[in-house]
This record gives sequence, structure tokens and C-alpha cells, in this order.
Amino acid sequence: MGLLSKTNLLLLPVLCCFCLNLTVAIDTIRSSQSINDSEYIISKGSVFKLGFFSPENSTNRYLGIWYNNISVFTVIWVANREKPLKDSSGVLTISEDGNLVVLNGQAEILWSSNVSNSVTNSSATLGDFGNLVLRVDTTGLVLWESFQHPSDTIVSRMKLSTSSKKDQRLQLTSWKSPSDPSIGSFSSGIDPPTIPEAFVWKEGRPYWRSGPWNGQVFIGMPNWNPGYYTGFTFIDDTNGTVFETFTGLDMLHLSKIVLDWQGNVVHTYWDDGKEDWEVVHKNPEDECDVYGTCGAFGSCDLLSSPICRCLRGFEPKIIKEWNRGNWTSGCVRRTPLQCERMNNSIEEGKADGFLKLEMIKVPDFAELALDVNIEDCRKQCLENCSCVAYGYYTGIGCLSWSGNLIDLRHFTVGGSDIYIRLANLEFEEERNSRVIIPITVTIGVIAIASTAFFFWRWMAKKKRAMKSKSNESLLFDSLNDVKLQDLPIFDLEELAKATNNFDMANKLGQGGFGPVYRGKLHNGQEIAVKRLCRASGQGLEEFLNEVALITKLQHRNLVRLLGCCIEGEEKMLIYEYMPNKSLDAIVFDPVHQKLLNWRKRFDIIEGICRGLLYLHRDSRLKIIHRDLKASNILLDQELNPKISDFGMARIFGCNEDQVKTKRVVGTYGYMSPEYAMRGLFSEKSDVFSFGVLLLEIVSGRRNTSICDEEQYSGLAGLAWKLWNDDNIMALVDPTIWDPSFQMDISKCIHVGLLCVQELARDRPNVSTIISMLKSEILDLPTPKQPAFMERQISSNIELTQQGQIRSSICNVTTSIVSGR
Repeated sequence: MGLLSKTNLLLLPVLCCFCLNLTVAIDTIRSSQSINDSEYIISKGSVFKLGFFSPENSTNRYLGIWYNNISVFTVIWVANREKPLKDSSGVLTISEDGNLVVLNGQAEILWSSNVSNSVTNSSATLGDFGNLVLRVDTTGLVLWESFQHPSDTIVSRMKLSTSSKKDQRLQLTSWKSPSDPSIGSFSSGIDPPTIPEAFVWKEGRPYWRSGPWNGQVFIGMPNWNPGYYTGFTFIDDTNGTVFETFTGLDMLHLSKIVLDWQGNVVHTYWDDGKEDWEVVHKNPEDECDVYGTCGAFGSCDLLSSPICRCLRGFEPKIIKEWNRGNWTSGCVRRTPLQCERMNNSIEEGKADGFLKLEMIKVPDFAELALDVNIEDCRKQCLENCSCVAYGYYTGIGCLSWSGNLIDLRHFTVGGSDIYIRLANLEFEEERNSRVIIPITVTIGVIAIASTAFFFWRWMAKKKRAMKSKSNESLLFDSLNDVKLQDLPIFDLEELAKATNNFDMANKLGQGGFGPVYRGKLHNGQEIAVKRLCRASGQGLEEFLNEVALITKLQHRNLVRLLGCCIEGEEKMLIYEYMPNKSLDAIVFDPVHQKLLNWRKRFDIIEGICRGLLYLHRDSRLKIIHRDLKASNILLDQELNPKISDFGMARIFGCNEDQVKTKRVVGTYGYMSPEYAMRGLFSEKSDVFSFGVLLLEIVSGRRNTSICDEEQYSGLAGLAWKLWNDDNIMALVDPTIWDPSFQMDISKCIHVGLLCVQELARDRPNVSTIISMLKSEILDLPTPKQPAFMERQISSNIELTQQGQIRSSICNVTTSIVSGR
């Protein structure tokens, strides 16, 4: 009996080996087995795991596959996407007909592999590449595999395919939301088979595309780094199906491409050091990446304003829509092509020509001509009346386009050449202009010489008219050393012509002073025209004040005044045009804020500081701006900041440190407490405004977007709370976050909090701020609680006796009434 007991004990471990214990690394489920909600299988190399899970912020249960050995829970495949389990009763098993099925507690089938051929002896194995494969046990024949039914993720060794047969295409489909894996609005795949491109579709319509594949890269993605895509290839099976295979980075399993719920194609790899997914590439990258933004025959350029322009030889189809910024209707041809002229029984004229466009994302709907060289490519297009463009590309060959050209954009680097077919008349106009220009220059010189005397008399008259108006402003009288005759005087007729009679299409914005228009002078110089609103209560004094001040100021970080215009009731200021508009138009915009990485934002912060230091200390006059905010920081072509809008600015005397006013002007949320409540302003008033602006630049959020007044008021209040919670990095705009810049970003937030302290004496001056930012001062003082004045001002504004808040009576929202 004792011997028998010992034998049984020896046999027990052997018997256990035949029992399925799914809490250990078993990679296969067989016909007689099942996986309950709390159980799972793991691939042989422990790379992937299959089991039941709940997405973030959801209690629903799904069968899925995810990475096993990383700290971030990352699902790559989901089975029952459209039929979630409401409890933990789910079971994965193999049914009697050999199919994989997911059952609920009532034994109802929520998902099935749906193999039509019934078998009695099948098993499913999870591989180390994340592929779940259902096979016949006896023959090894593959019945079904998860790689043939992808969710939102493609991993190494996985394929997407396109085919002339729609039911044979393999595509990714996005989740509906981060907490809902059911099929969302977006899908992604390859199309067409002849000239394969990567596409994202939104509800079946194109949303983004990569441009054609040339054997190494997608030619519509110049920033795409082929070094990150080892083995990213296309295979043609010669039966009308093209497969795209992805082998990822050298780290094989830890690289993936995801179609997220917002329609972004995001390629990431696992960074062991950071223990997180690192983004290699993301599309769409910007507004111009969205399919067809500029419509037919329109080209998108992110650096131009507006971003959409018609191709040469074309004009907007619906001008009113185009001027309003709705470009989807596209452009139409200005001059008919030769074939069209012949078909309409008009004189045949000269043959069409081709205009070469460089650094272009080639349009959609290309046609491939086989065995054609570059010379024949042009000839074939010219001989084909329906051909409107052609191009020849290494690795692809001759492409031609007929019909509308859709989804063109201009790149600053990379891109391809394309030749656009135009009527010969379009080229004759260019040739004629080469003759006309020298003739025009000669006539112009003669005209200028003959009219110089009359122009001098007219200009002298205008100067006297402007000077005679100086008695309308007490401030202007006090600045008797300002020589307005040194400022160029513009003619009203000239400005009306430059702005197309102040057309709304040229309107850049509007403030308390009045509207601002974009214009172009006869010499081609672009200008911004600031026009005084006749009904404005914020008018003549601010106008003359800005003229008087800015004519004395010259600094690379201050906007340059080119001249002014005073004719009758019209009063205008003419500035240099800033192509990137104001800082708030970029830093607060979800699309454009990506243009400002941390280094560029820090350069902008430093540039604003240098401009302020010049106003406060380095110029001949000591000037307090009084309305420093994001909308008054303009950005030039290289995104360099320039302080603008000096209508509220005031000059200090040599011995003055602080001045009291009965007329409080500025923008709530940027005003220092002593100025808003008592009318006291000084250098430290501008420092307070700068502190708020600095926090906005770092966070990418408007000061007025912080609405939780029960806890804090404004961005400074939020920053103070996060500072005390030792969680200040939560304030940082995610688009600029980089651990390598954490110390610099933290230092900037620290400086911002020092600038918004309650008492003016606690705030640093601008020269100290610059030293702090340049790390010339290493030990920064601990900030005190900032001034939470916004709520007090709003509730007590009618009770303030020390200062009167002045507002404009223009029919516009002005900067001195509410924060922007």
C-alpha cells in the first residue's frame, strides 16, 4: 500500500502535464479546450498574449491579442469588435465544426472565425509575430488566421492587400474611440493595384494618401525615412492582387503601424529606455495633407497665406467661396486647350505647352503607361486631348492624368516634378511680359522725373494737414520732439488699390482700433493697413500715440511702421506685412501649433524679451506697452516675433518708475492687479503680461480657456496649483514635450510664475528675466502665489473708482473689453 502511494505521487506531475492550465505560457488551444475570461495563452517566445480585456474607461470585455512583455498595455487585434461582452462570462473555444468562437454566458456565439469547410480536429496557435492561426491538426492546413482579418494595427510580417475583387482586400479599420474598439469612421489600405498608394478613407471617401510607391518610398511623403521601414515592400501576385508587407524596424516585434480613431496613421517603435512607444511618423501631418483641401487644380502650400492657390493658368471656380477660405470647389482653366478650341469650331491656334511644377505631391487618379521613356511620355500626353498633365518617375515610369487634378501640394523639401498642360496663350503672356517690363521701367523713370515737383508739393500739403491735427491730442502736444514729417505719407487712393478697395477677402483681423487689411503696393511690397474705425471710441489719441511712438523705435523684435494716411475722416497706419500673422493664430491652433517646436517657442520667448528690454531700457524713450498679449505678437517669415500695437503704450519720464492713470486700457487676464484695480502701471505691468504670455506659449492654451474658477482663475492659477503639486510638466503642450528639454521648459514656467506674482516689487525686471532664461542666474527665487485678479475684476468692474475701463463703440469685439 505504501509502495502504491509512492507510485501515485510520482505519476501526479505527469498527469498534470496533460491538463490545460492556461495561466502558464501555453500557445495553443485545441478542440477539447477553452479559454475563460480569466485565462489566456501566450506565444512560444512570450512576445504576445491572447485573452479577454477591457479598454480604458470601459467595462465591456473583448477577446484580443496584445504585447506581453512591455509596460504599456497595447492591443493589436480584437475579435468581437461589434458584439462586446457585458460581463466576465466570455469563453473562447473551438466549436464542433472546427471554428474558433467566442461565447457569452448563455452560449450564444458573439464572434466566429467563420470557416466554411467543417473539420473535426483543428487547433489554434498564437505565434511570436502576433498571428493567431487555425489549422487542421492532421495535415497542418491553415483554415484561418488573424493576419487575414486585421483590426486597426499592422505589425511585422503582416500584409495589407488590394485587389480588383473588393472582398479580397485587406484593410485596417479604426476603433470608434479609445474606449470602443468597434469599427469607426476610418479605414486604411492600398489602392489601386496598378500604381499602389497608401490611403486613409473616412466613411468611404479619401481622407489622406501617400502618393505612388516607387519601389523604395512613397513619393508623396518627402519626410518619410525609408531607413525606419526595413523590408517595407509590395508584392504583385500577377493575379490582380498587390500585397504590402511590413517588417518594421530591426526590432521586429516591437514596431507597429496603427490607424487611430481620429484617422491618423501612426508608425511607432518600442523604446526600452523610455518604456514607451516612440513615434517615427504620423500622417496626416498638417492641413495640406488632408485629401483635396484645395479642390481641383488647386495647390496647397502650408507656408503661403492663404494656403490654397490655383495653378498657373487657372482661377477659382467660385470666387466668393474661395475668398472666404472654402477652397473645395477648386479652380477652372482660364484659357481653353487647343483640342477644346478645335471642338468648338474656333481657330485652331498654336499647340499647347507644358508648365513644369517642382517639389510637388503628384495628384490622384494617375494612369500608368508601360514601356514608355521620358520623351515618349510627353509626346503621348500632348497627342491625347484628354491628358492634362504628365510626369516621369524613377521606379514607376510614365504617369499621366486626365480630368481634374486632385490633391496637389507644394513641399519645401523633396517632392516630384509634374508637367501641367496649358494653352499656348498662357506662355505668350509670359513672353510678352519680358518685353513690356523694360519698356515700362523706362517710361516709369521719365514719369517719375516729370512728376517729382508735383509729388513734392502734394506731399508737403499732406504733411501740413497731419501736423495741423496735432492739437486734437493732448498726448501728441506733449511729444513736441516727434517729427511726423519724417514718416512717409500714403495716398488713400493708393491704399484702396493695394487692398482691392478694402475687400473683405483681404481682411486680416479686427481690434479696438478697427480692421486690418492685407495689401500689395505697385512695387510689389506687401503691407498691412490698419484702418481707424470712424465710430471707435479708441481712436484719434491711440492713432497719434502709435505714430508718435513707433517712429522713434527701431528694433528687430518690434513691428516696423512704413507710413500713415490722413485724408478727411480716414486715418490709417501702414506696417510691414507679417506672413505668419499673430502668435495666437499658431500657438492656440491644434493644426498649426505643430509648427512651433520647443526650440522655436523658446526663440519666440527670448525675442519678446529683447523687444521689451529695448522698450523699457535701451531705446531713447522709456515705453510701457500696456497691452502685451499673443495677438499683439506678429511672426515674420522665419517665425521671429515682433511686438505690435502701440496705441495703448505710454512714455515715461527719465525719473519716473510708476504712473497713475484714470483711464485703464488693456486686456483682462493680462493686466497686472495694481493696474487693473488702481490704475498704477510701470515696467512691472508689462512683466506681468509677459508672464501670462510665457505660460500660454509653453502650455499652448489661452489664459481664458481655464474656466474652473472654484479652484483657480486663469492660466497662472493652474500653473501655481501644478507647481505646488510637483506636477508642473502637466501644463506643457504635448506637441512640444521632450524629456531632453524638461529642465529648460521647467525653468521657463518658473520664470513665468515669478512674473505674475501679486506684488510688483516681487516681479523681476526684463533684463533679469533674460539672464534667467540664458541660465546666467542659476538659483531662481521661489515664486509666491500669483495674482488671481480675473474674477475680482469681472465682479467689481462697475465699482472701480480709481480707473475707468474704456471701450470701443465699433461693431467689433475689442481687445480692451475681454481677453482673447
